[in-house]
Amino acid sequence: MENERVFEQAAPLLKRLEEAGFEAYFVGGSVRDYLLGRPIGDVDIATSALPEEVKHIFPKTVDVGIEHGTVLVLWEGNGYEVTTFRTESDYKDFRRPEKVSFVRSLTEDLQRRDFTINAMAMDRTGRIIDPFGGKEALQQQQIQTVGRAEDRFSEDALRMMRAARFTSQLGFRLHGETEKALLRCASLLQHIAVERKLVEMEKLLAGRDAAAGIEVIVRGNLFPYLPRLEGTKQQLEFFLSYDVRRLTARQRWLFLLALIKPEESEKWLRSWRMPSKKIKYLASTYEWLQGMKGRAWTDFLLYQAGADRTADVEEVLAVMEKRPSQAIQLMQRYEELPIKGRKELAVTGKDLKEWKQEKGGPWMKQLLEQIEQSVAEGQIDNRKESIKEWLKACNLL
Repeated sequence: MENERVFEQAAPLLKRLEEAGFEAYFVGGSVRDYLLGRPIGDVDIATSALPEEVKHIFPKTVDVGIEHGTVLVLWEGNGYEVTTFRTESDYKDFRRPEKVSFVRSLTEDLQRRDFTINAMAMDRTGRIIDPFGGKEALQQQQIQTVGRAEDRFSEDALRMMRAARFTSQLGFRLHGETEKALLRCASLLQHIAVERKLVEMEKLLAGRDAAAGIEVIVRGNLFPYLPRLEGTKQQLEFFLSYDVRRLTARQRWLFLLALIKPEESEKWLRSWRMPSKKIKYLASTYEWLQGMKGRAWTDFLLYQAGADRTADVEEVLAVMEKRPSQAIQLMQRYEELPIKGRKELAVTGKDLKEWKQEKGGPWMKQLLEQIEQSVAEGQIDNRKESIKEWLKACNLL
């Protein structure tokens, strides 16, 4: 029902375009996901109207990509990308068309798309237009290019990563000819920006069948053209022998790190052009992962790691060791810790200076760390009086 509502909200745009004498359809991923019963995010609209004609029909628009035929139409609080039917030719650098031509034919527009499952359209009554066998590919659970696979991959080499990504997201398998074309075209990936590869890899690792996506990367020989993956075929094949379904995308990045074992994890992650915050988190969590092999979680280790890092490390270790995860129990223990950070300590450095009648120095940091650990482990209550008495009993005051 939710999917129908998404289309119903946008249907008036199609109707208005039709009333102005133009064709208009829902296209691409929203149609595919509707037929699969998957949640739909944004809906894209394709029309025979030229960009200036679209702008004339709707009072509120934004030129988001008008040179390529796309106008953002603002309608009842939502934004819809409306794109003129087009063809593309003379692809530059194996990634973007040198020439875009507007056409009045829906079939010509669908013909330029990557895979048959993404080359379907739907009118506002729900009628499916499927000139390239997308519905059949959905039924057979196959990823197949529109037309000759080598042509599609030569136009935009990133489509090879998209093939791997859709395999992961949908749980489908590649059509035989599409898979063979990967081997012939794999080297073209070297022309693609790392940032674009990262987007596809993130989506692949977030998919329900990430192992299938990694298998496409291995079998299609794509990995030598991805950041720092050259020479890692054996490690990537190990990935396929583990059940990673319960891992999040972030945890799967950690799992990849654990299999590949780069000398400098932060440098390896930087090669993927990830955001610096994510790089720092993954690199430090990878160090925790290495350190926790064969060790039990103490309360202080839980305190030091924090909830997110503890869960990530435990889930990945459980997969690697092929055992049940203890993450839920560890989270329960973490929630019961008396403090979750130093700011929650009942004493400060100022208190310690007053009690010892000394100036601040390295001693203060060391003492605070001792107090922090003892409170986190439940050895003393997190009350100023209890801490002071404990310090006296330990001859630390």
